Amino acid sequence: MRSVRWGWILLSSLFLFSCGGGLTYPLYLRYQPPKEFPGLQQKMGSILAMAAFKDERREKFYIGYHTPLQGSTNHFKSSPVPLVEALQDSLIQVLSRHGIKTLPFPDWDGKPESLKDLETDSILQIRIIEFWTRGRATAVGTRIKTSIQMVIHLGVKQERKVYTRNVNVEKEVTVPRSTPDRVEEIINQMLADIFDSYFSNPY
Repeated sequence: MRSVRWGWILLSSLFLFSCGGGLTYPLYLRYQPPKEFPGLQQKMGSILAMAAFKDERREKFYIGYHTPLQGSTNHFKSSPVPLVEALQDSLIQVLSRHGIKTLPFPDWDGKPESLKDLETDSILQIRIIEFWTRGRATAVGTRIKTSIQMVIHLGVKQERKVYTRNVNVEKEVTVPRSTPDRVEEIINQMLADIFDSYFSNPY
């Protein structure tokens, strides 16, 4: 009888602990361009080396949180994880549709001098500086603020140059009620704005 009672106490404690710590929601990150980029293959070539993306954020597991009026704070993580994989997978699919084959390139120093040794037409690398969304519920709705900062490096062998693009975008909206789907929609729209602009004119 005593063992049954202790079992119920243990289960109740685990339940209260899980409720008190908030939940973690995966956000499926994907870049789906609404338009074509007819000159992209001419600028990047037909074979692109995909250098290892770098996540330079201090917090690498989560990509944001939501604080309700009552209860514990919920967190968000990218899907797939880690974040660099989510971005790489999404870009590879888009580039493939534009006739650009991608090959993994784990180690690149980012210097123009190394381009002559490439067996591909170009090489792409992204450094993630900030990727964070934060939502806070108020009496009139939820204020969601999302910030994305990254540095995009594109080395073009024929040009013998490395083109660098600094991206820093921020969006703040107030919605009647925040949901993981709504946050996911906001982030994916920001990614579309970033990469639509980039692939329209990479250099």
